Amino acid sequence: MTNQPSQEFGFGTQIRKSPYFDATVRWGAQGFSVYNHMYIPRDFGDPEENFWNLVNTAILCDVAVERQVQITGPDAARFVQLLTPRDLSKLAVGQCKYVMITNNDGCILNDPVLLRLAEDKFWLSLADSDILLWAQGVAVNAGMDVHICEPDVSPLQLQGPNSGEIAKVLFGDDIADLRYYWLREYTLNGIPLIVSRTGWSSELGYEIYLLDGSRGSDLWEAIMAAGEPFGLKPGHTSTIRRIEGGMLSYHADMDNQTNPFEVGLGHWAAIDTDLEFIGKAALTAIRDAGITRQQVGLVIDGEALPAPNTRFWELSVNGAPVGKVTSAVYSPRLKKNIALAMVDCEAAAVGTEIAVAMPDGVRLATVVEKPFYDPKKQITAASLSATTAASAV
Repeated sequence: MTNQPSQEFGFGTQIRKSPYFDATVRWGAQGFSVYNHMYIPRDFGDPEENFWNLVNTAILCDVAVERQVQITGPDAARFVQLLTPRDLSKLAVGQCKYVMITNNDGCILNDPVLLRLAEDKFWLSLADSDILLWAQGVAVNAGMDVHICEPDVSPLQLQGPNSGEIAKVLFGDDIADLRYYWLREYTLNGIPLIVSRTGWSSELGYEIYLLDGSRGSDLWEAIMAAGEPFGLKPGHTSTIRRIEGGMLSYHADMDNQTNPFEVGLGHWAAIDTDLEFIGKAALTAIRDAGITRQQVGLVIDGEALPAPNTRFWELSVNGAPVGKVTSAVYSPRLKKNIALAMVDCEAAAVGTEIAVAMPDGVRLATVVEKPFYDPKKQITAASLSATTAASAV
């Protein structure tokens, strides 16, 4: 795709540009794809260079495609709980949680970050599926007093070990005290923002939610200027780093045929509580019966993969099909081909050897523990400690 895409895509369906579109083109965006009916920059050059920029300094990513579903009203808290099996009873104002939106079969429709901005105001910061329509549909017969809409909110991701120092330049030293999965309101050069310490990178980082779409270029340029002394580069979410960290991608690693137990998220389903949520009966039955497949990590033998997979690769043991590779990439840091896969439980034990049917032929893979890198999040903790220490000087 060129860097000047049309506003229309297929059958007259409008694909929107983000408020940062012109800025990202100026800063070198070379290709876009479509996510939540909006263009997202996917190419700023060499993906490996983007990875090293992320893990060594910092990158700024246009993720305005993470559209917000805003839920307000007297019954907002009760309605949001209806949408997700995760227990929200202790969610405080100013706090965020990673949640799953499940259907009546207990399968995952989306895995957004939930932000609580007020007692009666919530955002669902979405992965790629139409949860606005789902939530509005659920509300029709829910009998609750809520209002559901998509507000003028467009996030950026500032991610990497230097993101804390850049954030201090932008928002002041007190940003170093912002806890993981919490948010605050800020104003930058007259631009209203919400900033949360979240992100899709497995590194220290922040998501910066623009509340005025007319100021997109102003915000982008202000952040890039503040970050220049710290090596900030324009970038895109890194497939390499997110697979290293075992982070899930909706439509790839899970979809509306996948339940939380299969991807290791079943412990967040509040089945043994009095909470009411869509899919509770199905999830209870799934837990009691046990799953037949599960997500695993793989290391794939052979030469470095030239690019991430663009389709599922079939897996087999002794010629019998056992599942599929959902996400695969070469890690230049680990010097290995690493992958997430969905396999039959009988093939999920660490050390199991599995044949992978790839475009260039069959290769051997081995089941390994995941995540592949920094399982205890020591990198993020070290980056945050450095930022906090610098604030105290």
